[in-house]
Amino acid sequence: MGKKIVIADDEPITIMDISEILTEEGYNVVAEVSDGFDAIEACRQHKPDLALLDIKMPLLNGIKAARIIKEEELAETIVFLTAYSNKNFISQAKEVGIMGYLVKPIDRASLLPVIELAIAKGEEMINIKENIKALKSKLEKRKLISRAKGILMDSDGLSEEEAYNKIRKLSMDKRCSMKEIAHVIIINSNCMGE
Repeated sequence: MGKKIVIADDEPITIMDISEILTEEGYNVVAEVSDGFDAIEACRQHKPDLALLDIKMPLLNGIKAARIIKEEELAETIVFLTAYSNKNFISQAKEVGIMGYLVKPIDRASLLPVIELAIAKGEEMINIKENIKALKSKLEKRKLISRAKGILMDSDGLSEEEAYNKIRKLSMDKRCSMKEIAHVIIINSNCMGE
């Protein structure tokens, strides 16, 4: 099944045309809505790879909807669709972190490259965020283990290597991570100091 796409535009004919092009190209159009509020709800429900939003829509415009979609991480990426190409809209799109900007009327030749690139960039951003999260977790683990080693070195008169080996052995004996053992050592030392 193709990448999931939510389309939000207050012009039914535009939705129909875009949906037809995307479906023919193997994309999975999971929702077609006519305002920003429904776009947010559709993204909450489907977690699409891409949300294609018209800027000027009733109830909640595309820019405000995009901010919420980005903040709540409801779609991997967002592309604006609009009849307006003035600098104000473009700068607002940049502020929100949009991956593409299409000016109506839309045809297959202009739509598909923007969609492909936006989805690829969205996937790239997700990978970067996951790598950052993994690196932060590793750093936190190292800090905890280092702090626990220091506590064991002070309290038990161990060398750094002996303290590390003690944490590792406890980890294996208790069948839990070294991070968890380090955390317990730190908590225990805090309680002992009171």
